Amino acid sequence: MILIKNVQVVDGAGKAAYKADVLINNDKISAIGSFPNKEAEVVIDGLGYYLTPGFIDVNTDSDHYLSLFTNPAQEDFLTQGVTTIIGGQCGSSLAPLLYGSLESIQKWGNPNLINVDWHTVDDFLTVLKSSGLGINFGTLVGHSTIRRALIGEGLRDLSGSELKVLLNLLARSLEEGALGLSAGLGYVHSKNVSYEEIKSFAKIVEKYNGVFAVHLRDEKEKLADAVSETIQLSQETGAKTLVSHFRPLIGYERNFEQALNLIETAANKLDFHFDGYPFDSSVVPLYALLPIEFQTGGWRAMLDNISNKATQEKIIKGLPILKESDIIIASAPQAKYLTGKSLGQFAKNREIDLSVALLELMKATQLQAVIIYKNINLDLAIRSLTSEKGLVASNGASLRARDSNQGQSDSGLNPALFSDVFKYERFYNTFPKFLDLISKVEGFSLENAIKKLTSVPARKFNLKNRGVIKEGNQADAVMIKDNKIHHVFVNGKWAVKAGQFQNGLAGQIIRR
Repeated sequence: MILIKNVQVVDGAGKAAYKADVLINNDKISAIGSFPNKEAEVVIDGLGYYLTPGFIDVNTDSDHYLSLFTNPAQEDFLTQGVTTIIGGQCGSSLAPLLYGSLESIQKWGNPNLINVDWHTVDDFLTVLKSSGLGINFGTLVGHSTIRRALIGEGLRDLSGSELKVLLNLLARSLEEGALGLSAGLGYVHSKNVSYEEIKSFAKIVEKYNGVFAVHLRDEKEKLADAVSETIQLSQETGAKTLVSHFRPLIGYERNFEQALNLIETAANKLDFHFDGYPFDSSVVPLYALLPIEFQTGGWRAMLDNISNKATQEKIIKGLPILKESDIIIASAPQAKYLTGKSLGQFAKNREIDLSVALLELMKATQLQAVIIYKNINLDLAIRSLTSEKGLVASNGASLRARDSNQGQSDSGLNPALFSDVFKYERFYNTFPKFLDLISKVEGFSLENAIKKLTSVPARKFNLKNRGVIKEGNQADAVMIKDNKIHHVFVNGKWAVKAGQFQNGLAGQIIRR
């Protein structure tokens, strides 16, 4: 039993902060009030602290990087106050798997380095539960995961029978606990998927009260069109909708402002949100910088494209114009010596210009690299997060550096894959940074900020008994002082104590 005394409670529902004692018993908040004579095994002096619900990160990549298995404690989320994460984003999930293959996550890492012993969502969540996690975890179904498993790398429309198979698979997955569906419409495998196909999936999602998360078809010139399509989908199906990593790309700020205005007006009465982060860089697979016409056919076809002298000149002409510091290599399993280096350093070492260097970098990493790409207007990104439609998400993963001489882990994953990873601040400091930046925005209260991080995403994803400091709710809680995370509790267990990670596995698997 834990008793927190004299703390300012910011309940997550938007109510003004109030002073109280809070009692945690087992995994629940058992009482809120004044208990001057109450005894407990642990008593914490909360004077000068705010107590809030645990933060909910609605867009994460620990499943994509497979670090749910290599780093089950998920320290980087917990130390920033996050107690619940949602995976399966951008069209790629770890389940369901028709044939046990993880090809849809190869943007982030090598899917062949893990032994998969599940097929269904139920199997997957059961495996995670048995292995243990430090954080609460729920997943969406990846549209690309199930589509590519059925028809391969082809970009054609589904036949009627194929669509029926996938719709039935989605329904079964939702019944087994998936929280909804994600679609990566900005990626080459889904960019030309028909509106009617996506609408068919969204109808199933709405039937099960799930969330439809979408990486938009276009984030540049046609951003407003992509947002309009998504709003129309929400209107016609009634599905709760989340636009993934909605961001103002440099050079397209007017397009972003137009799209944001559409969301705040046309989607005003819909259960429609977007997620974003307070940083100036995106974390993207290196191949995403290829001109779109050279991204087709799968990984081997892309490798052929960048190696073919007949196509190299066309590729170089279609690459973005970059500065030396615009790209940092976050991970490169095939060329670990490059991790943490900038494109400018790579170009200087080879005495070549930046556009040629980018192509050479693709060759050196065999396109199996993730980069930090400075391409976001930070001021506009922060301003957008004050919108009632905006949620905060790291779009990151908790990665732990591993000794490459350790051999294989129990999960079958080669630890060397994660022995050289450049950790971007977004992976471990998104939520404290948001609180710090938003505290300087005139008229935006701490209560509103905490609501955006807790009860709003909890309600959207139907996470019962979470997101609000309330008697009977799960004891996911954070103690904050000066926008710094001091204590974190996950299901009543002390996960972060006085800023120090406690290395526990108190997380729960969240099912719809």
